[in-house]
Amino acid sequence: MNNDCIFCKIAKGEIPSYKVYEDENTFVFLDIANDFYGHTLVIPKKHVKSIVEADEKTMLNVFKTVQLISNHYIKNCGFSGVNIVNNCGESAGQTVMHFHIHIFPRKENDLGEVGWKQENISELKLDDLIKQLKYTKM
Repeated sequence: MNNDCIFCKIAKGEIPSYKVYEDENTFVFLDIANDFYGHTLVIPKKHVKSIVEADEKTMLNVFKTVQLISNHYIKNCGFSGVNIVNNCGESAGQTVMHFHIHIFPRKENDLGEVGWKQENISELKLDDLIKQLKYTKM
């Protein structure tokens, strides 16, 4: 863990978050930017700067969790698909230097393009959204 990294602090519980899921290796939470309905971040608990620096075990853990949460959103939360995005490096738009995967849950004809901004989302209450999206073992 990196003591200066905001995502490390979130994973350790030092900064509050809207936790969707957690296991021993990964942490999943809603992006507080509130820019796209259900915008979710999947991070390894271990500090790794980017996808190109991640070891095989970290990659496997993160993508197993990405698959788990994507399936949960589609099977249990009323979504019909997901966009999965990774920005690697500042030139690619990575703003937090801790490897993370974005999940954007999608519905048919939702008209939102994954460009980080979706219309009419600012009024969304994350407290309400987390009730819909939180993962609990079935």
